[in-house]
Amino acid sequence: MELNSVKEAKDVDVLVVGAGPTGLALACDLARRGVRTLVVEQSDALFPGSRGKGIQPRTMEVFDDLGVVDAVLASGGRAPVGMIWQDGARQGEHDMFERPAPSEAEPYTEPWLLPQWRTQQILHARLTELGGSVAFGTALTGIRQDAHTVTAGLSTGEIRASYAVAADGGRSTVRRALGIPMTGEDVDPAPMLVADVRIPSLDRLSWHIFPGDGTGHLAVCPLPGTDDFQLIGQFTEGGPDTSPAGIRALVAARSHLAADEVTEVLWASDFRPRAAMADRFREGRVFLAGDAAHIHSPAGGQGLNTSVQDAYNLGWKLGQVLRHGAPEALLDTYEQERLPVAAQILGLSTRIHRGEEQRGAATMQLGLGYRGGPLASGGIGAGGALEAGDRAPDGPLPGGTRLFDLFRGPHFTLLAIGTDAELPPLDGQLVHVHRIDAYEPYGKGLFLVRPDGYVGWAGESAAGLTEWLERVRSC
Repeated sequence: MELNSVKEAKDVDVLVVGAGPTGLALACDLARRGVRTLVVEQSDALFPGSRGKGIQPRTMEVFDDLGVVDAVLASGGRAPVGMIWQDGARQGEHDMFERPAPSEAEPYTEPWLLPQWRTQQILHARLTELGGSVAFGTALTGIRQDAHTVTAGLSTGEIRASYAVAADGGRSTVRRALGIPMTGEDVDPAPMLVADVRIPSLDRLSWHIFPGDGTGHLAVCPLPGTDDFQLIGQFTEGGPDTSPAGIRALVAARSHLAADEVTEVLWASDFRPRAAMADRFREGRVFLAGDAAHIHSPAGGQGLNTSVQDAYNLGWKLGQVLRHGAPEALLDTYEQERLPVAAQILGLSTRIHRGEEQRGAATMQLGLGYRGGPLASGGIGAGGALEAGDRAPDGPLPGGTRLFDLFRGPHFTLLAIGTDAELPPLDGQLVHVHRIDAYEPYGKGLFLVRPDGYVGWAGESAAGLTEWLERVRSC
């Protein structure tokens, strides 16, 4: 009785601190699960800069499931090929990305450029459509917790929640309040500048690269769907001047462009590339996600994408615990699954920054998975094409639909592929069952696809399926 009273007194189920891509993606996922969520953001508006501009293929799949991929496709564009400049002359093209053709199993296969501010606008609009909202101008002033409740002090008052998620960036107030250390290193001793600028005289067909003369390089990338360029400058000597005058002087010094050809400076920031990770991603009833948990070099475009996928991993688990009575131990698997992935991606982005590895299949994040993890069991289907823990591929179905259409939503999906194996009784609201013909990317057998698009359980028969489901629902 006492526990029920505590739960009934809570203002929300989940408090999300930070309205960046991580917090907004998580809030969208929770909203469609009927989880009462409050997003608080200390700024008065969404972040205004382009910073995380590259959406990797795996994140495009996440956006497909969340219902925003059409807006993302309409607002962004393919990454242009790089153009190398020297002494005011074009020296030739350099494509920084592999560009494999889309396939039935992988419909998105190259980065999609979209300024971060626009990504956040799209996610915020989707959250509003789902009935959620963001409390802007609301800062976290303190946080405490007990066995049942998180109590957060806000600049507008106090709120009680079942859980809280820190999505408040690399300088996370929540992480510091919890006393969770972050361990890492400088990836590059040279500080960098990033800015959104307008240069009408510069063509928008190329990603313009000015190698420089030893003082640092300059790169100017057109941002699709806007009149803007993202400018990135490296400084081997001194530090960045982020004022409009300083940025114009930088462009004039390192390119053939005159200072006054930069007609507008819309946003600017300086940073020092770092690779760092929190020692743990959970403290009691509070979770760290996105930059609050791991900080990446921008090389390879991994930070925003890894962050959104943190949210995607955590959202369905919170939904299962809060709305379907799943054991709380399910929430332990968030750190168990995401911390190793974050460590792997941190290493990748650092190597790319230092020129030790090129952008390629790994940066697309389609090969990431949870094989051998706490929720990957049951082995493989016949033929061994797909294992528990792997990303569930897309594929065509009769009538013009696709496997991703079957997966879309907060449910689990059981695929019986090329088999008439008998199934145990299943909760039809929790698990949607589909029998389809053999499909090579899967092989044959039974495949239980989690709400985040990974195979949780696989087998040639249903033995062990019920036991797996008991870990993610009330018994």
